Amino acid sequence: MTASLPRAHTSIEVTLVPTRDQFFCTSWANRPGAFQNKMRRSDELPGGRTYVEKNSHETAGPSETSHNKSPLLSDPWKPCRRPRAFVKECLLRLRFCLGTVCSMEWYGYAALGILTAVLSFLMDFGVSKLLRAHQWLYMKLEGNILLQFLCWTLYPACLCAFASSFSHSVCPFSTGSGIPEVRAMLAGIEMPHYLSLTNMFTKFVGLICTLAAGSTVFLGKVGPFVHLSTMTGAYLSQLCTLIQPPEEDKAAGEMLVVAAAVGVASCFGAPISGVLFSVEVMCSHFALKHYCPCFFSAACGAVAFRLFSAWSGDEETLQALFKTNFPAALPFYPLEILLFALLGLLCGAASCCYLLCHRWVLRFTKTCPVFIKMLTTQKGLYSGIVVFFFASLTFPHSAGQYMASRYTMKQLLNSLLNSRLWCVQSHNASVPIDPLSEWSPSGISVWSSLAFFLLMKMWMLVLACTLPLPAGYFMPVFVWGAALGRLLGEGAAYVLKFAGGTSGQQWTSINPGGYALAGAAAFSGAVTHTISPAILAIELTGQFTYAVPILIATLLANGLARSGNRPSFYDALSISKRLPHLPSLVKASPLLPSTPVGHVLGVKSVQLQKADGPAEVQQAVNCSTEIQIPVVDSHESQVLLGFVLRTDLLRLLRHWSAESEEKHLDQICCIHPASVLLSPHSTVQQAYTILSLTEAQMLFVVDGGRLVGLITWPEMKRILEDLAIEI
Repeated sequence: MTASLPRAHTSIEVTLVPTRDQFFCTSWANRPGAFQNKMRRSDELPGGRTYVEKNSHETAGPSETSHNKSPLLSDPWKPCRRPRAFVKECLLRLRFCLGTVCSMEWYGYAALGILTAVLSFLMDFGVSKLLRAHQWLYMKLEGNILLQFLCWTLYPACLCAFASSFSHSVCPFSTGSGIPEVRAMLAGIEMPHYLSLTNMFTKFVGLICTLAAGSTVFLGKVGPFVHLSTMTGAYLSQLCTLIQPPEEDKAAGEMLVVAAAVGVASCFGAPISGVLFSVEVMCSHFALKHYCPCFFSAACGAVAFRLFSAWSGDEETLQALFKTNFPAALPFYPLEILLFALLGLLCGAASCCYLLCHRWVLRFTKTCPVFIKMLTTQKGLYSGIVVFFFASLTFPHSAGQYMASRYTMKQLLNSLLNSRLWCVQSHNASVPIDPLSEWSPSGISVWSSLAFFLLMKMWMLVLACTLPLPAGYFMPVFVWGAALGRLLGEGAAYVLKFAGGTSGQQWTSINPGGYALAGAAAFSGAVTHTISPAILAIELTGQFTYAVPILIATLLANGLARSGNRPSFYDALSISKRLPHLPSLVKASPLLPSTPVGHVLGVKSVQLQKADGPAEVQQAVNCSTEIQIPVVDSHESQVLLGFVLRTDLLRLLRHWSAESEEKHLDQICCIHPASVLLSPHSTVQQAYTILSLTEAQMLFVVDGGRLVGLITWPEMKRILEDLAIEI
């Protein structure tokens, strides 16, 4: 993905910095908006103590600074000092052994892929057991419709009510998809609560309960699992930082970018589409250096996920997640390309209607007093009532018989991808087809069942998006698009067969499963404004024969869905939650990002003069937590000379305390020139783009050479939050 730097009112100066400290400070990992707190430098002491205090401790005795004595043992406030020291020693030995093969971060990427695959497999295993228990209990009550109704409705309602109450009580940040928050964090916004271990545990348990409710609530796991993978990557990055040599320290945020791709790969065993989905949805500016780590970790996660499925006995060998038997000799006729193009336009139009209803429901829940009260104080009750209502509609002895309600999400997709023509086989009772028995009960036409399924699941999915529980929304729209494609394929085959006479004999080989696959990719891609679902559809089924029609349908659906600068599904969630994510704010109000930087600058930052002494430097260090501190010629002129590093100032204080002669700041400290300068007339979008592309720690705003202010990631977050309030 490419992006161009803004030219207006900006001056860019390329500066080569040979020192390691400045390179580390300008790295992506050291953004205040990064995902973890940076490790303290050895030169900086907690609690604001100066170097004089540190030197007094260092000179207390040689035993306190001995190389052989672990600092964990010397700190009396740390619990379990000896076990912690032993663990650290083992990690150091492991680092030396493994570091001879390759750098440590590659082991972290492999471990990330394997761990996320383990989490995905355990989650699927637990969900399958709960679903089987529900089906077993329902079948045991056969003959008593009342008890079957109570079993069918109360089981998912209780699970979803528990998921909402548990998530709200333990960690309120665990509800929803999680992808909007991950996008904001990858854009540099600091949201530490969304990466906590408590959030990880709560989201894992809540997501299992949501998925165990089955196709009744029609929700998936992709979004929350991407969030879980990101949290796993956050803790692995801390471990890599602990055991990695300082001279090989990499950006901690790179692990989070990789984790976003691994989440999709571990859900479906699809590494290529997982990386592409991460590029399109997660990152507004994706660095090329992340490609190899993303593909490596995603491949590890996909292979591990398929191996666990094979070893558990679910499958005999590694194969596609959804089995299909599409013909390879002549999969489609050339004129069928027009039908696939029509399918893409239909999916694009349907996605516009769905996104419009979704945005309206989100606004309604924010303004209706009843919904506001329920979603703030009675989340468990609200989820239970809504899911009970859904379950009542999908009861197999009522309207559920026309929606294949007995099928799970995976079974629904498998049935829709079936390559046989249902409209032909439904007239021949001697040829039983398992999917047809669910989609066409009691002689009901297939088109009526598919149309009823599409109509009901559309508004049910829109309403399900308001449930305050961990849930994903990608797989439901993928299945919905498959049903739309199946309906078009069945209708085209029926019309061309019976209306074309003898010339329509060749159309008997139309494969409605191919249309279902193209519809799934096109509709899900249009809803999320991505192209990666086309690759995902190919990886899920292993069918490359329909690659061109799927891509055509997905592109046309995306073109229609993106027209008019409409926000995607995840953009709508970011706007509703007022997240400081600039690409989403652009979709909500295109004029907001064009606000000049000079109008939104905050309090002027701490600065130094070139002639300052130790007292002024000590005061600046105590008052500012920034890694870079600007240096001006004088407070009267405010002419910017450059910046100094906080670590350099801390070393300077130690040397000043040892020397009797005091010198000025510019005489003994290196003042680094600012590589990028902004004008007060530069827009917020230009500042955001430069921060993202240059991976800078901060940007200085100057007017005629005079320092006006500076833009850091915390300052950018404040600006975006203020702009989000105006929506």
